[in-house]
Amino acid sequence: MATDGSAHEGQIAVVTGAAQGLGLGIAQYLAQGGAQVVMVDLQDEKVTAAAAEVVAAGGQARGVCADVTCSEQVKGLFRGVAQQDGKIDVLVNNAGLGQDVAAITELSDEHWQQVIDVTLTGTFFCCRSAGRWMRRQESGAIVNISSINGVNPAALVAAYNVAKAGVISLTRTLALELAAYGVRVNAVCPGPVYTDFNQRVMAQRCESLGIEEEEMIERVRQAIPLGRWGEPADIASAVGFLCSRSASWMTGEVIRVSGGLEGVSAAPPKQTLSEADL
Repeated sequence: MATDGSAHEGQIAVVTGAAQGLGLGIAQYLAQGGAQVVMVDLQDEKVTAAAAEVVAAGGQARGVCADVTCSEQVKGLFRGVAQQDGKIDVLVNNAGLGQDVAAITELSDEHWQQVIDVTLTGTFFCCRSAGRWMRRQESGAIVNISSINGVNPAALVAAYNVAKAGVISLTRTLALELAAYGVRVNAVCPGPVYTDFNQRVMAQRCESLGIEEEEMIERVRQAIPLGRWGEPADIASAVGFLCSRSASWMTGEVIRVSGGLEGVSAAPPKQTLSEADL
């Protein structure tokens, strides 16, 4: 994962959901560019180990355990960063929760709320807290990780679709509200990247369709115009650009990074329903 070794020099960057997958890739990229990265995750031991991995590679990072769905913890997180590091230059809202594959008519109250709480409300809490500090210092960049599902929803993951669409709306709204303070807010919409996050959903898709995982992976690959699945580095480089001075005249933008894939629109087949399903 190559980056300009000075693109983020001196930046204090907070990345949520940073213990693995896209969040870890983004943290690594920013650290390689010279940022001091605060890696936030609910998995305490895992994020501590991930931060140690970044440091071992020559970057500056520390792991912090926090629950983005808890408003008070989020406030404390950003207050702590501002007091320890003197400023907050970058926030990357990557923390999110994938939805179990299920039709809207089968989706439970609890699972709907859980996905919304982590993916949308957690992003709101972090934007609100970081936005206050950035408004005060009159500088900063926020990048929210949405999804191609937020633009073109896929069947059987309604809560995830809605949460990611909400992230896009939140991004555009906050961009307008913070523009006068010189704070930029943009969003990135990743396409298929085979992280642990996608692997779990893909397994459920395979089960619902009655096919093997290898076949499903190949189907997705063939649907991507550039002919391959994404890597965390593909997303990280786009995020890094939006956090850099090179994007100083960009705010309120929603950038799709998906190998050309716009979305998955296939409708599921009709199922036989019994009275017990009502």
